[in-house]
Amino acid sequence: MKILVVDDSSTMRRIISNILKSSGYENIVEAADGVEGLNQLKAHSDVDMVLTDWNMPNMNGLDFLSKIRETTPGSQLPVIMVTTEAEKANVVAAIKAGANNYIVKPFTPDIVKTKLEPFLKK
Repeated sequence: MKILVVDDSSTMRRIISNILKSSGYENIVEAADGVEGLNQLKAHSDVDMVLTDWNMPNMNGLDFLSKIRETTPGSQLPVIMVTTEAEKANVVAAIKAGANNYIVKPFTPDIVKTKLEPFLKK
């Protein structure tokens, strides 16, 4: 299983990647914003899941999610928002835009594993 982690913070990408690796998922691709994320999806058509931040330069996570949903292969791709945007209206906006789940920062490894579990396969 290949997972794309998109966040403008290299530290946050490393934290998420380490959680995934500790769960047995070694095939991880990273991007620093939505534009780079779209390029990674084009370069890696075998991505099985995306974890994306909301607040990023160049293209934010909500716009990135909308672009993914516009493409036929991306229409069924599980996308999970991982963000500090905790207001109910933002959660609703992300779900309406097509997010499959939502993780609020800060989080624990157990929260990430629980939220990803329904979508993961080894």
